[in-house]
Amino acid sequence: MAESESKPKTKRRRVRFSVDAPAAGEVILTGDFADWDLKKHPMKRAADGTWHKTLLLPAGNYQYKFLIDGQWRLDPGNDQWIQNCFGTRNNVLKLAEG
Repeated sequence: MAESESKPKTKRRRVRFSVDAPAAGEVILTGDFADWDLKKHPMKRAADGTWHKTLLLPAGNYQYKFLIDGQWRLDPGNDQWIQNCFGTRNNVLKLAEG
């Protein structure tokens, strides 16, 4: 019987995304951490009109955006961005190890 090697677990960090959109009917968080899949991370609306989603992500660099009622929006709480292939911008999130 062969011994199996145990891989070290990838440490993930809890990241909370939020956006203020009190008039919105739907807000979706999407990015390269979800292969830009619009079905993976719908956000939940709080009573104060902010929308929230918490993800567990390993260290790395990520690009993301919010889709608010069908309109792409940058995260107003994050001034880090990069130009994308569509000529618009994506927010950048850098998660360090640790």
